[in-house]
Amino acid sequence: MTYDPAPAAKSLRQTRLARTVVLPLPAAIAPADEAEGAAAQHALAALVGAMPPAGFKIGATGKRMQEYLGLTGPAAGFMERANVFRGQGGVRFADCIKPGVECEVAVRLAHDLPPGLYTAETVAPAVGEFVAAIEIVEDRYEDLKTLGTPTLIADQVYHVAAVLGEQGGVDWRALDIGALRGRMSIDGVERDSGITTDLMGHPFACLAFLASSPVAAAFGGLKAGQCVMLGSVTPPIWLDAPCEITVTFDGLPTVSARLT
Repeated sequence: MTYDPAPAAKSLRQTRLARTVVLPLPAAIAPADEAEGAAAQHALAALVGAMPPAGFKIGATGKRMQEYLGLTGPAAGFMERANVFRGQGGVRFADCIKPGVECEVAVRLAHDLPPGLYTAETVAPAVGEFVAAIEIVEDRYEDLKTLGTPTLIADQVYHVAAVLGEQGGVDWRALDIGALRGRMSIDGVERDSGITTDLMGHPFACLAFLASSPVAAAFGGLKAGQCVMLGSVTPPIWLDAPCEITVTFDGLPTVSARLT
């Protein structure tokens, strides 16, 4: 029987509007594997008017994040244009369920990456910009093991919003982007740091993962102009009050976000 992703997308949308935690979907509508999760995610994007997406986020690309979340590999989700900011931006703290922030790097694509199989080397020519970034996430899940990775994928993998740094005239190609140290500060106090080597060995390996994934295939591939969050070099920092967040990576302009 062919999987119909519409009921799962509708249920997840209703849960999001109600601002309640995401519980396991009924067996009759729950996606059974990553491809069905990607189909449900595509249906959700259409339901919220996010087609084509502004870009994608990739979660759990680092070993620390996989261990923290209990996942065995990365998972990706679309990003809605209204929730992607440049240089600085943010959301209301009260609008989030257990909000958190992540210390990331991101790219903006200069060329399309049609559905197919890719490597870090074959995606590199498509990258136009490489910047520091902050992802705002929320822990809207009670138990990931019970929920299941396919439903996590359908629900955009914790995503709320993203803030991408400016390129600022920096020639990122002159940097060793596979070994950049990133630092995250909350209200001026450094809280954690990590290195891009932890992102599947190299950030472009993360982009290759996405470009080769069922999620990219469900959306017809990646398009020029879209941005891709390549994963966090630290576990999320969960927030208990409104605050200002800054992320710096060696050689890249600082990016900031605010939860008001």
